[in-house]
Amino acid sequence: MAASELIQDSDDIRPHLEVNVTTTDPETPPPIIANGNPVCHASSPTPSSPADGKKTAHEGNKMLRSILKQNQLIQSLSSRLQRRCDYVKIAVSEECADHLPAEWWKTGVALLYSVFILFFTTVIITVIHERVPDKSVSPPLPDKFFDYVDRVPWAFTVTEVNGLILCGLWLVQLFFLKHKAIIVRRCFFMIGTLYLYRCVTMYITTLPVPGKHMVCAPKLYNDSTGKIWRILSLISGGGLSLTGSQLMCGDFLYSGHTVMCTLSYLFIQEYSPRWMWWYRWICWCLSASGVLCILIGHEHYSIDVVIAYFATTRTFWWYHTMANTHALRQAPNNFLSRTWWNPIFNFLEKNVRTTVPVVFSWPVALPSSCRQRYRIVEGGRSED
Repeated sequence: MAASELIQDSDDIRPHLEVNVTTTDPETPPPIIANGNPVCHASSPTPSSPADGKKTAHEGNKMLRSILKQNQLIQSLSSRLQRRCDYVKIAVSEECADHLPAEWWKTGVALLYSVFILFFTTVIITVIHERVPDKSVSPPLPDKFFDYVDRVPWAFTVTEVNGLILCGLWLVQLFFLKHKAIIVRRCFFMIGTLYLYRCVTMYITTLPVPGKHMVCAPKLYNDSTGKIWRILSLISGGGLSLTGSQLMCGDFLYSGHTVMCTLSYLFIQEYSPRWMWWYRWICWCLSASGVLCILIGHEHYSIDVVIAYFATTRTFWWYHTMANTHALRQAPNNFLSRTWWNPIFNFLEKNVRTTVPVVFSWPVALPSSCRQRYRIVEGGRSED
């Protein structure tokens, strides 16, 4: 096959080929020109006639140009082959080649799960509000933190502001993550699961208000229509005191604000690059100060915050231990697989067989004209 054909068909060359191209002087006799004499060098005697000399010089120049073209062709082929042979081919099994599929439909299922649990939480809060004992009959329970720290009225506002900042930072970070489909469904699942736990603890044990400063909305008893309006008001305001939607009492065990501050920070920490340590420290300060201000404002008992912290961190760490260690999923001695949500976990993480890397990408696809220019630029670089 000619060298030019090898260059044109360079796509068929495999990276693992080793080609040693050397140029040696052929041991064949010098080419014969028309008059039967070999090609003469500078030291060879001059031809007998001027006409023969001109013809010989012309043929010699033509042969020299042909040899130079062949050498250039060989050098070009050698450089192309060496450039391609510089790459090391890494064998990747087909099983791990597509180990991070998006599967947005599973993310949609996780979204429906979290939305249903959040709606169910508002219903439970409305129900237990009717059972909260009057603070004149049942005074606040003794709390060691309250004995040493007096209440600061504006502290709970700091908590909600910090929580909104953390949620906003997490949404912006999530927007630029490459594997956002997997990360979002993990977030939705944990929000739904943690608030499901909260529904159980709130319903089975109704604590009195933690402070006499709290003003609770009047009880409606058998007014079903009024209860529905309260549920809608709680949903529209996001359950925040800043929006005026949180006027009901009884949702103390455990703290939902602690869940959101802690969970937002855990996701920010897990899915941010290591070099952004300053960003992590800022988020940690926002989360820690937000949780602390819940107690300073006397809006929750200390046990509410402690249980919320342990429930959030352990659920997050257990889930990611299972997700990042594929060998644990089928291990017979894996006690983490005995959790009640293990079948849901297997459904969501079935095709995720490795740790999700922290990779950022531009979420909006570039226009076709920009992509074409990018290909032209890349093609020009590869020719260098």
